[in-house]
Amino acid sequence: MLIRDATPDDAAGIAAIYNDAVRHTTAILNEGEVDAENRAAWIAARQGAGYPVLVAEGAGQVLGYASFGDWRPFDGFRATVENSVYVAAAARGQGIAPALLHALIARATALGKHVMVAAITAENDVSIRLHARIGFRETGRMGQVGQKFGRWLDLVFMELRLDERPAP
Repeated sequence: MLIRDATPDDAAGIAAIYNDAVRHTTAILNEGEVDAENRAAWIAARQGAGYPVLVAEGAGQVLGYASFGDWRPFDGFRATVENSVYVAAAARGQGIAPALLHALIARATALGKHVMVAAITAENDVSIRLHARIGFRETGRMGQVGQKFGRWLDLVFMELRLDERPAP
């Protein structure tokens, strides 16, 4: 497995993973699917903002992808980012998600970010355990703030402090 920066050629593979999550999971609370053109524009926008989009590649296939972006669009939150990590259904359980998350943490640290946040639906035990193993700690839960598949969903917030700077 190789973890590398995404290119426009990865857009179809990323879209396939995204759409599977839309159809079958509550990891993404969107209900609309996307195409490769949409994901290519998303990659360009993220990278244009200075943020990484990483892919895990194996045998010439996109096995997973990860990124982070601004947590909130206000100047005072510029040192905080929110991560997203997704793995193809057939590739889960092979260590891809932890590898992608470690790579994201390294990139965020190199960019001088101070905190990485994860917002995870409470029923997504796999993602909550993944983040906890890597050092994220739960900081809050919000009840019934999301919805999908005809039911309300709780949201768990987790955070990882990337450095110990006493001031920005």
